[in-house]
Amino acid sequence: MTNTAVLFAQFGLMDWPRPQRERGRQATALAAAIYAGHTRDQGTPYINHPTRVVAILRDELGVTEPNVLLLGLLHDALEISPSAEPLIESVLGNAFVQQLRSMTPDHRLERRPKQPQDADAWHRKILALGLNELLVRLADRIDNLRDLRHSPDPDRRTRFLSGLTRTYLPLAEESRSASAPLRTAYELLTAEYQHYVRAGAAT
Repeated sequence: MTNTAVLFAQFGLMDWPRPQRERGRQATALAAAIYAGHTRDQGTPYINHPTRVVAILRDELGVTEPNVLLLGLLHDALEISPSAEPLIESVLGNAFVQQLRSMTPDHRLERRPKQPQDADAWHRKILALGLNELLVRLADRIDNLRDLRHSPDPDRRTRFLSGLTRTYLPLAEESRSASAPLRTAYELLTAEYQHYVRAGAAT
């Protein structure tokens, strides 16, 4: 999954205009390097997650804008490796890095342990996201929710669902009229949440 050529083909980057195609090639190389060696709590390679987020954006939400797809690919890059920020900026530019920073918890950016007040700060940060960054975060939530049952950590599952119902579901509903992809994201996230709740009630 970390092979750059495989990612390049999987995302259909050969169909992008030449400048975006080169940018996409550089981004996939960055993603392969940054996520390499990291795993999710389920034990799976970390890069599987951002790869699925890109697939959700493209195939389920109808996103075609290259920069949004690249944000999906690298949305966890600064959370996984804050030290990679200068490299990402040198390759993809400051504006792209600022978008990533807006999507990353402050305690990760500051490389410090999480404090109790960080939960409210993160909630406020999510509420302030631009529409493209929000769309990526909703695609991220869709994939995480689909994969949540495989998490071995019950506390993580509880925290995830709390954040989903407190922040993401209301924000998705509020933003659904802004674009067709955001409307679809709201509908998908709501359906996945209802499916998760029903499955939990049935066990």
